Amino acid sequence: MNRRKFLNLVGGCCCSLLLPNCSTNEVTQRKQLILYPEPFINKQSELFYKNFLRRSKLSKDKNKISMMNNIAKRLIDNVNEYFIRIKKPNPTLDFKWEYNLIEDKQVNAFCAPGGKIAVYTGILEYTKNKDGLAAVMGHEIAHAVAKHSAERMSRTIAVEMGFGVADVFTGGIAGQTREAIGSYTGLDILDIAMLKSHNRNQESEADYMGLAFCSMSGYDLNESVRLWKRMNEKKGKKEPPQFLSTHPSSKTRIIQLRRWIPEVKKNFPLSRIS
Repeated sequence: MNRRKFLNLVGGCCCSLLLPNCSTNEVTQRKQLILYPEPFINKQSELFYKNFLRRSKLSKDKNKISMMNNIAKRLIDNVNEYFIRIKKPNPTLDFKWEYNLIEDKQVNAFCAPGGKIAVYTGILEYTKNKDGLAAVMGHEIAHAVAKHSAERMSRTIAVEMGFGVADVFTGGIAGQTREAIGSYTGLDILDIAMLKSHNRNQESEADYMGLAFCSMSGYDLNESVRLWKRMNEKKGKKEPPQFLSTHPSSKTRIIQLRRWIPEVKKNFPLSRIS
């Protein structure tokens, strides 16, 4: 059996096994592979976040912390308002929101499942102001709202299952490769998933929802375009921002943001709670 036929066979078997776990995301209306129940994912996220904070240095800059806290509160309040407007159930009602500013030169930010937000001080060089930081945080919150990390965790497990299916056809050779990867716990898988790059669909979904959250919170949406331009300026250098390793940027993205801004402003104007 040649390599192409083998991969097609393994892929077909995996799809058959995983298909029952594909469901339509009520937020994005896109089919997602979710292999873990949400309570389990959120619990693993709590553990991940506690471990992360334990090994991180928290910022003591009161002005920067105050700015981040104010942005987080406004955006989170408007996540609920967003779902009221689109007349869909709010998937974040069980979230235990936390947000911390990390003293680190790394250019990064994330929102883990269940609303666990971290912003690195290194990214503030690129956000420049509250509108730029809101663009980053709104985007990250959108990833959590749309269950993108849960999706990436499931992809990691799908690869593991692929090795298991391959064992049947290789007499255990694939299993030896799997042993080299190791036997992951839920926390391990979330750790890996947080490092994986978002795909194009996930990034587009987070861009659009992030714009909506920011618009309803009263932030300047045009700053999102300026932010990605600043990110792109560093893209070709020896050490591009860490943020770009999990959030690929392109000219297409900036064009798309510009096209969406008028639509988002019209459909999601400043809310009454901002």
